[in-house]
Amino acid sequence: AHATNMAGVAMPVPLAMMLGILAAVLVAGVPGLINGLLISRLRIPPFIGTLGMFGVARGAAFLLAGGTTVPVQNSWFALLGNGRLYGVPYLVIIAAVFVVVMHYILSQTRFGQHNYAIGANVQPARRAGIDIRGHILRLYVLSAMCAGLGGALYAARFTAGAAQAGEPLLLDSVAAVVIGGASLFGGSGTIFGTVAGALVIAVIQYGLVFVNVEPFWQFIAVGLVIIISVLIDQAQRRFSGARQDE
Repeated sequence: AHATNMAGVAMPVPLAMMLGILAAVLVAGVPGLINGLLISRLRIPPFIGTLGMFGVARGAAFLLAGGTTVPVQNSWFALLGNGRLYGVPYLVIIAAVFVVVMHYILSQTRFGQHNYAIGANVQPARRAGIDIRGHILRLYVLSAMCAGLGGALYAARFTAGAAQAGEPLLLDSVAAVVIGGASLFGGSGTIFGTVAGALVIAVIQYGLVFVNVEPFWQFIAVGLVIIISVLIDQAQRRFSGARQDE
């Protein structure tokens, strides 16, 4: 099977699909680049800058989709999102490879070391010669591109694209990171911990469904988990600081 691109050139469907996913990842990096520039160059608070770009990107997605869900009628794309290899879903395999790659980047590369150093304390990192603004910019671009990859795979799973897709997962993603041991104040956390946190959230949600608890209680449960996790993190930081002062 072949697909025809905008230039009228035929190419194999799997290749066209991969190029489409690559394009989605690159396009997703644009709001990340803008967000990174706003935060690293113009010194806009990260939360405000990210929230603002979220609104802009969400509005742009609604405009592009015409406010409707866009079906993706392609068997190869559907196979990527729903197919299996020896009983293991392709998406699980992709996620596993992604986790391993990100673990290597965060733990074995200079980029990862700088990331932890900046998160722990900006001033010592700056005195050590780390390009703070450049690193923050690259980090936001990388984060946005990862979101683009996730969005493409999400569309493959449900064979459709929608501007509001993934919004219910926003709170879950924060909870997974916090439960996984990452500090919202920076300087700590691992990709494997985040995976474990996501599994905990999934168990909580499926457990509530299993016992016939109303769906809105899931949001309450996840919100409480985030608050409790942050309180524990703050208590640990105060205890650690008190011990260092002794």
